Amino acid sequence: MRYEELSIEGRNAVLEAFRGGKTIDKLYVLEGCQDGPVRTIIREAKKQDTLLYFVSRERLDQMSKTGKHQGVIAFGAAYAYAEVEDMLEAARKKGEDPFLILLDGIEDPHNLGAIIRTANLAGAHGVIIPKRRAAGLTATVAKTSAGALNYTPVAKVTNLVSTMEDLKRKGLWFVCADMGGELMYRCNLRGPLGLVIGSEGEGVSRLVREHCDFTAAVPMKGDIDSLNASVAAGVLAYEIVRQRMGQ
Repeated sequence: MRYEELSIEGRNAVLEAFRGGKTIDKLYVLEGCQDGPVRTIIREAKKQDTLLYFVSRERLDQMSKTGKHQGVIAFGAAYAYAEVEDMLEAARKKGEDPFLILLDGIEDPHNLGAIIRTANLAGAHGVIIPKRRAAGLTATVAKTSAGALNYTPVAKVTNLVSTMEDLKRKGLWFVCADMGGELMYRCNLRGPLGLVIGSEGEGVSRLVREHCDFTAAVPMKGDIDSLNASVAAGVLAYEIVRQRMGQ
């Protein structure tokens, strides 16, 4: 399957995308441009909490595929985002305990795509990503997921901690992948669960980690000190699968 990057150029096209309810992740606007149509587009972007960047004409020209950007280029999701409640409903329909994967600071689209693929194969009901400091659903993510993005819902939330608190009230527990945690084989990973994976460089952020109920470590026998984030997610996801199958 061939995937195209979803970019929208030109004032009318961008404005119609906002007003038509399309998910727009980022908006690039010519710096210093203050005419009426552009101000209207900026207002729509702020309503939807779209990330807004003011850049030079040279940068816009470099980004443009059409050469007719008119001072505005928007980038949206290659696929529509889901709601977290959709994931819980999917678990209810299957008669399964919810199993969600939450990603804190995964900026590499290849890692995100690989994790979505693993989530699908491991039977996770969805993947949750934060709005900022994270890869979105680009063409690269879609391609790397090998089609899993068609079947595994991805939700983008404004605040990961608030989402976790809400899910805790609905009965979920959270396990954080952390090298300093309890060996994963000794952790109880059954029941309604959210698996939290952090970035390779910084791991799970302090505030998110503090909202997890416990941490789990993948055993390391080699000479380097960490796994790729998508590999760590895969190893832990399948330990969850193993424990669920053994119930």
